[in-house]
Amino acid sequence: MPPELARSLTPRVAALWNMYGPTETTIWSMIYRVKGDEGAIPIGGSIANTRIYILDASGTPSPIGAPGELVIAGEGVARGYRNRPELNGQKFVEVAPLGTPEPAFRTGDLARWRSDGEIDFLGRGDDQVKIRGFRIELGEIEARLAALPAVASAVVAAREDMPGEKRLVAYVVTVPGTEFDEAETRTALRKTLPDYMVPNAYVQLSRLPLSPNGKVDRKALPAPGSSAGTASDPADALMTPMQRDVATLWREVLRLDRVGLNQNFFDLGGHSLLLVKLQASLKASFGQEIAIVELFQRTTVAAQAERLASPVRADDALERARAKARRTIRG
Repeated sequence: MPPELARSLTPRVAALWNMYGPTETTIWSMIYRVKGDEGAIPIGGSIANTRIYILDASGTPSPIGAPGELVIAGEGVARGYRNRPELNGQKFVEVAPLGTPEPAFRTGDLARWRSDGEIDFLGRGDDQVKIRGFRIELGEIEARLAALPAVASAVVAAREDMPGEKRLVAYVVTVPGTEFDEAETRTALRKTLPDYMVPNAYVQLSRLPLSPNGKVDRKALPAPGSSAGTASDPADALMTPMQRDVATLWREVLRLDRVGLNQNFFDLGGHSLLLVKLQASLKASFGQEIAIVELFQRTTVAAQAERLASPVRADDALERARAKARRTIRG
């Protein structure tokens, strides 16, 4: 349930409930009474005669806050699919997380326990993707986005619009009367998500495309635009020759039409592997090698151009960057 929908409905009804359950557990298994001021709406706890487990890949109960597969046991679990023995063996199983085996249904959905005993729905298990070695739950990012005040609904997709360059793209529908601020959104997400789970690109839509059965049609989501510059920044028009040369290398590495003088490399879709590629391009063009640790400190065109305009020995630059990192850790 989108938080904005909950805020809209609660003043109009005596009570609002969010219910969850697959057909295979005939049919509702969990329920939550919505207050209307939640950031993300949980799916609550189990109804009578139903037991809920959140299990990791080994079948062990996941701790509070850790994602796992939602597994349902109890009186509502069906006997199986008609004439589908192979599928029955995958989905209708016996679990024994508490010692006593009992029939259960594996939903394929991801969820996690909250500290208050409620359960957050995180999306489909098949929405898990792997980018640069990190396993990412798209549903978790979508839940964080949907909890932001300006966001009515959101979908996150892992796209590979350019061969070998998979990235996270967020599709956002804003609350009517509000404006979407990409920089503020990135800042908010970084408070609760690691950097590798913060989307690289954002697309604002008037509505999410839906399939005939009312679910989000991910195949109909548009590719993000390639232009990422900030035309409103007057500093971009006053770049020095050195800054323009650095910006050209950024555009080639990031495959963008335009970049801003003071935009962050990682906010434009950059990551550590692309930073290594940029390091090689800077050395080939300017004859100077800037240590990777220093490039992590200098993440704008302006900062990198400043460093190239004032060459120092690579060892000195590396030592200063390391010293700064040590001071940050101690602080």
